Amino acid sequence: MLSEKLLDLAFTRAVRHGSLEMTTAGGQRFTFGDGTEPRVSIRFTDAAAQMALCLHPELKLGELFVDGRLVIENGTILDLLQLLLQETHGELDELPLHRLRKIRAKMMRRAENNAARSKRNVAHHYDLDGRLYSLFLDSDRQYSCAYFDHPDVSLEEAQMAKKRHIAAKLLVDPGHSVLDIGSGWGGMGLYLAQVAGAGSVKGVTLSEEQLEVSRKRSATACLQDRVHFDLQDYRTTKGSFDRIVSVGMFEHVGLPSYDAYFQTCRSLLKEDGVMLLHTIGRSGTPYPTNPWITKYIFPGGHLPVLSEMMPAIERAGLVVTDIEILRLHYAYTLKAWRERFMAHREEVLRLYDERFCRMWECYLAMSESAFRWQDAVVFQLQLARRNDVVPLTRDYIAEREAALKEAEQNMELKRSA
Repeated sequence: MLSEKLLDLAFTRAVRHGSLEMTTAGGQRFTFGDGTEPRVSIRFTDAAAQMALCLHPELKLGELFVDGRLVIENGTILDLLQLLLQETHGELDELPLHRLRKIRAKMMRRAENNAARSKRNVAHHYDLDGRLYSLFLDSDRQYSCAYFDHPDVSLEEAQMAKKRHIAAKLLVDPGHSVLDIGSGWGGMGLYLAQVAGAGSVKGVTLSEEQLEVSRKRSATACLQDRVHFDLQDYRTTKGSFDRIVSVGMFEHVGLPSYDAYFQTCRSLLKEDGVMLLHTIGRSGTPYPTNPWITKYIFPGGHLPVLSEMMPAIERAGLVVTDIEILRLHYAYTLKAWRERFMAHREEVLRLYDERFCRMWECYLAMSESAFRWQDAVVFQLQLARRNDVVPLTRDYIAEREAALKEAEQNMELKRSA
């Protein structure tokens, strides 16, 4: 069969280290690799599934796994992704990836995320049952890349370090007004008020579920007079702020809306203000985000390269004062999330169903593999309206982190007293 020949060709090129055994729908067996670990065995349940994977591997691998038409009989979906990506990084020239990517790239540039579409896209992922996220996130529900001083620190420590790192780069001082674009479950905004001493924090989100949790957390902390959360699109936000922070939100903006995003941020930022943008991106050349992820997990999303972001930043009249690229930090974060998710899989199954469990296992594994074996990274861009509002050297980051860590410890002592 043609599909068997194509898969044989593609897997022979892709799997050089490790071991892959493939059983076709007709019962024929193929082996690939050098016989070492990891060892993975897969089986196709029907011939159409084989051809589907050949024609559109980026989309169909996830669909076939979730639908049970590509069965992993030995190993895990992450093991399979490792075999396919660790050498090729996702580039299988024998399959029609490049042609499909060009078509999708043209569609991506035309599809603008207006306010209504943005809210629908956010609801698709973030307005799920809140109990789901409590099963695999840290206690502060930080749903973005953590910051690992060392690979073996706990998820909770790494997420605290992420907030500390961002607050230090923001140069938040007592009394500052802060806008948090895409405020999630409120953890970043509360940290900036409680630990960094911001005078006021306004968080905006398009998720009704996150908004409810954020407001409850602000009330519990008796911070309603300083920390406010609103259901609001960034394009309709009004005011003038000393600091703007946006963590894990820019991925949802969409390429056609980059100008609107950065122009809005400039108009909201005071003349001597500082902004910190934390976003997933890519270090390679521009191409659309994985189609399975955009179809089932994050509709409307796009992972930018710097060359897509910088022109919009320049046109908005913003100055780039610092860029940091976090490479494997998100791989470590996603590993922790995936392990916690799988440890609580039975609880997730009670909330949803088997298909949902497979879909989220696939999502977490695909995301981790993108940071381990492909070109996904996290960008932290520090922006300003003037080039003289940030210190000349980066020494201030470590100095402010040390002060923030001391403030965290003092808060913890007060709680335990």
